[in-house]
Parts: sequence; C-alpha cells; structure tokens
Amino acid sequence: MENVCPSRRRNLRATGVAALLFLSGSLFAQKPAVVPKAFGDDYAGSDMCQMCHEDNFNNVTHNNAHRVLETDPRYGFQGHVCESCHGPGAKHASTGDISFIRFPSKLSAAETDKMCLNCHLNQPTHAGRIQSTHAKNAVSCPSCHKMHVNGGTLLVARKNADVNTLCEGCHANVKAQFEMPFRHKIPENAMKCVDCHNPHGTVRPTMTQTFAASEPGCLSCHGDKRGPFTFEHAPVKFDGCTACHEQHGSANPRMLVRSTVRQVCLECHANMPNAVPGESLAMGVVPPALHNLNSPVYQNCTVCHQKLHGSYADRFLMK
Repeated sequence: MENVCPSRRRNLRATGVAALLFLSGSLFAQKPAVVPKAFGDDYAGSDMCQMCHEDNFNNVTHNNAHRVLETDPRYGFQGHVCESCHGPGAKHASTGDISFIRFPSKLSAAETDKMCLNCHLNQPTHAGRIQSTHAKNAVSCPSCHKMHVNGGTLLVARKNADVNTLCEGCHANVKAQFEMPFRHKIPENAMKCVDCHNPHGTVRPTMTQTFAASEPGCLSCHGDKRGPFTFEHAPVKFDGCTACHEQHGSANPRMLVRSTVRQVCLECHANMPNAVPGESLAMGVVPPALHNLNSPVYQNCTVCHQKLHGSYADRFLMK
C-alpha cells in the first residue's frame, strides 16, 4: 500500500474495519446451537411423573429455582426435569417400585454432592464446597435444602430465627457461646449465621464469608476497620479480627479474648525492644520501661493508641 494515495488508503482501511465488524457482529449475533440430550426408553418424561406427583411437579416447574432445567435448553432436560435428579423413571412408572428411582436424600453425602455439583460446581457460592467442613463431615445438600419447596431459594429456612435454629441443630457448642453477656445478636435474631459464614465453603477457615481472600466477612458490618491503612497493625492484617476478639460471644467487653485491653496487647507487646534504636527508653512492662504498667496511666493502652486497627497518620497508631 506504499504506492496508494492517502485518501484511497483511508478508504481501504475503513472498508476492512467495516468488514471485520460485520463478520464479528454476525458471529456474536448467532447463538451457539443447542445439542438436545438423547433420552432412551428408560426415561418416562415429566408428564408421566406429574400424574402421581402433581404437587412436586408444579412446585418445581412453576415457583422453584430448579425450573430452569425445564425452561433452559442449555441443560438438556426439557420435558425431563424430574429425571435430572431422580434418574430414569420408566421402570418406576410402570411398576411403582421405588427401588427403580433415585432419592437424593437417601444417598450418601458424597453421592448427593456429586449429583448436585453437576450443575452447581461452577457457581461462586459453591466454589469451596468440595473442601468445606460440611462436605468433609458428610453434611449433604438436602440437610439444608428442600428440592420441591414452593419458593425460589429451596432453603429449609428463610427467616433469621429459622436459619439460626437450623444451624444450632448441629452446632450446639456455638449456640452456648451466644449465651455470653457480650455477643453478636444471634439470640435476638437480629442477624443469622450465614451473614458471617458461607455454608457451602470459602477459602478461609470456619467457612467465613469474604470480600476477597484476605478480607474477612466481619468487614461487611465493621467497614470502618477495613483499610487499607498507611500504618497497619500487623495482627489485624495477618491474623484477622479473631486475634483479639471472640467471634461468637465472650465474657469480656468488646468480645475480647482477655478480660482487659492491656492483657490482650501484652500477648504480643511484652518485653518489646527500644522504641527508637540508640535510646534507653524501652517499651517493656517493668521499670525503667516507658510503659510501666504499675502506673494506672499505662494500664489502658487504647487511651493513647486509639487507632489500634490501623492509622492513616501515625505509625504508633495514636491518631
């Protein structure tokens, strides 16, 4: 194109761009072809299931999250929504023998999870399911979900009180922690367990909710502690909130792990080196230390170090 005049060169470029846009538009405008699933004689079809199980059929196909299996051709189960979970039903329909049909609630936890994860594995809320403590302790999906419920979420419980009661059925030790005088408002049902925990599993221990891999779900309510701060407090950044606080309930104010603030701080800050190299004022806890805890002046660390979660202005977290 070196010998082509500039105006013609611009026209050729414009024509090429237009052709490329036309081709790409044509490709994106065409939806990929859906290859229908082939069903053999061992499949009965949903209409056959409806004859005996009309209530369950209506709930699934009209007001249930699983209705997408019936309406979306990408799943390949149009007309066979019941058999997507229960397996081929022709023998069951012709004989009435329940041994010829699959009951997810009666399968082992591993078999049930495998069946559910055929569809749900690639969803963000289920990304940690395989490694979750629920899966490792053989808690299967039907333990918390009802497949034929008349509603969209398939949960056994929706209200805060019902969700908390469901969780407490297995976690009795945690329920006892909420009897402490300083606690999260679970007994009052002002919040529910799944506000802090993802029952399907996360990348963090105890399946706590996260914004990202390094941010605990506590920050969804305590956003003022989120940062990032110019001057970080190492336990907050690396160990998280539970380095200083009990997550469920505590006998100590502010749900601290120790009865007083200074006892919490001294777990890390006892016998610290000099504040500034070359100076004689040590940061320890006994005379001649700067912080002589025999004096009431130094018995509450947060009087001076007010920004203990992190500071934008002071490396000693004083402001």
